[in-house]
Amino acid sequence: MTTLNDIQEISTALKNCKTEKIKILHKFLFDSLGDRSNRKRIREFIGFDFQVDSEEFKKKLESVDELFSLNELITICNILNISFDGPKPEVSKRILSFLCNLEALAEFSRADIDESDVDEETPNDFEKENKKSDSFEGESSNKRDSSMQCEAQCNMQCDANKIYDMQFVDKYRSSVAQNTVINYSDIESAISKFNAESHENIANWLDHFENISQLFSLSDLQKFIFAKRSLGGTAALFVRTEPQINSWQKLKQALIDEFSFEINSAHLHELLSKRKMRDSESAPEYFLKMKELCSSGKIEDAALMHYVIKGINDRQENKTILYGCKNLLEFKEKLKVYEVIKSDYAKSKAIFDKTKARYDANPRFNSFDKLKPKQGHDDRFNSKNESANKVKSSGGFERMKYNNFESRKSKFCFNCGDPNHISRFCVHKDKGFKCFECGAFGHKASECDKTKSKPEVATLDVKFKPKLDNKVTIEDISVNSLIDTGSQATLLRKSVFDKLNMCKLYPLNLSLSGFGKCKVNPLGYFKGNIKIDDFKCNTDIYVVENNVMSYDVIVGMNVLMQGETVINEDGIVIKEKFQRIEEVDSLSVLPIDVTPNEIELNIGPDVPNVFKDKVQQSILNYVPHKTKTTNVELNILVKSIEPISHQPHRLPFSEKKIVQTQVAEWLEQGIVEPCSSEYSSPVVIVRKKDGTPRVCIDYRKLNKVVVKDRFPLPLIEDILDRLQGSRVFSTIDLKNAFFHVDVNKDSRKYTSFVTHEGQYQFIKIPFGLCNSPAVFQRYINTIFRPLINDGIVLPYLDDIIILSSSFEEGIERVERVLSIASEYGLEINFNKSHFLKKRIEFLGHVVEDGKIFPSTLKTKAVLNFPEPANLKQIHSFLGLTGYFRKFIPKYSTIARPLSDLLKKDRKFKFGEEERISFNQLKLMLAEKPVLRIYNPNYETELHTDASLEGYGAILMQKSPDDKNFHPTYYMSKKTTDAEKKYSSYELEALAVIEAVKKFRVYLLGIPFKIVTDCSALEKTMQKKDLVTRVARWALLLEEFDYVIEHRSGTRMTHVDALSRSPIDIFCISFDNILPKLKSAQDNDNEVKAIKELLRISAYENYCDRNGILYKFVEGLSLSCLVSTQRRSQIKFRDVPLTSFSDPILLQ
Repeated sequence: MTTLNDIQEISTALKNCKTEKIKILHKFLFDSLGDRSNRKRIREFIGFDFQVDSEEFKKKLESVDELFSLNELITICNILNISFDGPKPEVSKRILSFLCNLEALAEFSRADIDESDVDEETPNDFEKENKKSDSFEGESSNKRDSSMQCEAQCNMQCDANKIYDMQFVDKYRSSVAQNTVINYSDIESAISKFNAESHENIANWLDHFENISQLFSLSDLQKFIFAKRSLGGTAALFVRTEPQINSWQKLKQALIDEFSFEINSAHLHELLSKRKMRDSESAPEYFLKMKELCSSGKIEDAALMHYVIKGINDRQENKTILYGCKNLLEFKEKLKVYEVIKSDYAKSKAIFDKTKARYDANPRFNSFDKLKPKQGHDDRFNSKNESANKVKSSGGFERMKYNNFESRKSKFCFNCGDPNHISRFCVHKDKGFKCFECGAFGHKASECDKTKSKPEVATLDVKFKPKLDNKVTIEDISVNSLIDTGSQATLLRKSVFDKLNMCKLYPLNLSLSGFGKCKVNPLGYFKGNIKIDDFKCNTDIYVVENNVMSYDVIVGMNVLMQGETVINEDGIVIKEKFQRIEEVDSLSVLPIDVTPNEIELNIGPDVPNVFKDKVQQSILNYVPHKTKTTNVELNILVKSIEPISHQPHRLPFSEKKIVQTQVAEWLEQGIVEPCSSEYSSPVVIVRKKDGTPRVCIDYRKLNKVVVKDRFPLPLIEDILDRLQGSRVFSTIDLKNAFFHVDVNKDSRKYTSFVTHEGQYQFIKIPFGLCNSPAVFQRYINTIFRPLINDGIVLPYLDDIIILSSSFEEGIERVERVLSIASEYGLEINFNKSHFLKKRIEFLGHVVEDGKIFPSTLKTKAVLNFPEPANLKQIHSFLGLTGYFRKFIPKYSTIARPLSDLLKKDRKFKFGEEERISFNQLKLMLAEKPVLRIYNPNYETELHTDASLEGYGAILMQKSPDDKNFHPTYYMSKKTTDAEKKYSSYELEALAVIEAVKKFRVYLLGIPFKIVTDCSALEKTMQKKDLVTRVARWALLLEEFDYVIEHRSGTRMTHVDALSRSPIDIFCISFDNILPKLKSAQDNDNEVKAIKELLRISAYENYCDRNGILYKFVEGLSLSCLVSTQRRSQIKFRDVPLTSFSDPILLQ
């Protein structure tokens, strides 16, 4: 059976083609881009299993036309060595036909080789043809083409086989035979212009240009010339001002650096929602432009269809046909049908308007030839034969046939409309003409005010109008509802809420806005269960006054987002999967927007409602009124008298706007001020995790000459001792913490930064200065000094912990802290704060019920190390354990079952003996004497390593007892799909950054060493100009006091193991276990006795959570089983105090 690899030309192409081209062919054959095994799968491909022109063939052809561009199809033709002449549908069918019959493709390839062997021209002959072509082009082209030839003359003298591939040579010969020459103008016309407009994407344009270059086999010099000639507007101006750009690679990189930008999904959604269809656009054309806009980011097909429908300016009933599409191909077909209906209606309406205008202009007929809607027709026309003379217009109107008017003129009074006499015998002649619209005399219907106030509307008949109201069940009560996709929230009338017998409403600080920006303040909200048909969900329901809406409940997007909404002839159906729809009838309810000032509080789950309400009320009443100040300021001392100065970085136009907006905001808030300092640092733009930009200052040069502020951080041992005596904890998170502290006036000049618009200096402490954390710690300690002395508050950097022994004391102390914070004007981020928690994890330890235990997070990377499945993983694990072998007694004896697997000719078998050895070594790494408690006074090193699978790190400290470095914390993490595309150098840098972020509380304020096997990392951090991603990482290191040391990979096997075997966390649902466990405990006398004791006072290490008895053992919560199974207790790992119906991590 023939495979693609059996065809010599294709086999060679598969071997030499770039990966991107291979991915295109792989997508064509297997409907996916694939992975590293692409070439192998393609070589083994035996052809499609359907016949040409079969139903499967036609479906595949439609899919190819939808998913592949012409340039991609040409790429596939080049790999398969077949012709790409003709339009796109013809090329698609040719490729698919050959791939259905590989024997025919092989014969075609052999015939092509034989023909080329016989007919191939010599290079000299081809050069003659080429010169002839040039001569012809010189005669027929204008001066612009001639000048371009001069620019490329040196490169066009090269061998023809280096300029054009065989496909293009064949096409060239064919074109000569047909007296057609492909000249420079043809190539240039195929390349679209790039003007650097706001909607243009440089990456898309470069892909387009590379495809054209590949098509015509352009050299780098030709690419450089054609690319420069294809630039216009700002892009051309930029290139003209950069004389050092003298090659294609430099030009390409310069364009990317200058005009590339990352668009976040929020901004892209905003652009899509604002882009409406123009009058000059057809619906299919508008769809293609919206699809092109979506290429700037990741937009779901359902969202694209929603925005297209929303952007079409037409009546909602007319757009109903566009709903319910499962894919873009079906949506495109419906757009074509919609366009035909719209076109036919426009033509019919034009004929109708023209006829109406002709009759209105004739005074003889304007009294009775008035066009009226069906429902409002005058009764005087209801004679027997009249129905036969009525004609329906396309807009749904009825009118009298014109030829019938002549037959009735002699029997009809033009004055009053009476059919029994003519106008000259009319008794009402003195009153004037009678209006057939209002029935009064003295004016005509065309002059009637009622006619003017009632505009006539022609309607387009639609197949169906979906019903948007459904029966909804809320907490077992059935009510009438409206499905409203324009509302973010689900609303319920108060009269219905009163029937639910729910607990009292939770207060909230938000308002609802609808059409015209009218505001409605809800009475509160509650968590409720909603059932619509077979769809169920639990969500927040907002209660409003009865007069706000006519429906009992409005089902908003917070419900619809949890399912799939489908419109059909029967109305709206909600299923499991979500698909956006557009609301049709907009007269009954207005779209509701939730104002984003709602606060989601993190309160302990076992806190009584009375204390929850007090916390909520305290937060709602919190307003920062600055009435007190401190004398703490940032004073900067420098070691060198030579000013640190840096020119502003060149930023793309899109980022300049971001900097301009941020500086304007800082000026308005009093954070910065204009200056003329001799110091200056550059501005850089970094991206947060969600893709939004952040403006930062690169203070790396300044930090090297600044005298470090050695304000002491609290000792971890002292903090843990104070935490151990408390049982209820709250934590406060400050918003923009550093901006609370002033910079001394004499020191502000050092914080100066430059932008493209001017120079500014900070009034408040900026991020990125090495002394900012220490000064901020001094500032917070000064504010809360009385509470610190009383043992109420523990501030550690930007964490403020409130200690208490009970909920009553906890709420009282929270109120005291908030009162002091308000006096000093502290802005608090309540969404990231926690209140009245019985369990807290801090600095690698867990504190709960007055006891303190080491956190299992610090050893999770080792304890969850996956069981080896091959020799490579055995090597990796022994590299980790062998690094610490001197701390493990009898290491060689314990590890022998694993090391024996590495012997030559030994078959790999991981049995029970090997498993015991593996688990024993893991436990030893997580316990003494290997693992030690962190001490800020010990010498500290951070060892990191990265691989394609993940990255790992170990925080090491030198023990004064044996003068050796011991691990204090392990870290391991998998790389994401995006991170897998990083270079090895970027992965190593990423490992350092993630480790520093993970161990930040341990590393701030102390000198430490970063040890890595990446030799380029230290030099990179000293460079002036860095790529955006690495620049962001470099700024994150500025607040630390560190040095970087390079060690070879052979000396880093311990962290190499963590990077190559990143841990997996498995979630297991215990929905079925916990009810059985509770039932068993309820029937056990001993368990019931312990529960009774716990209601009176604490008993040993037991606790009762949601009716289930647990016991604390070494920091872990262990469930207590009964009867004969008590020995095999289920062991949970740090189970949080939340609903046990949620998935829990199993130790």
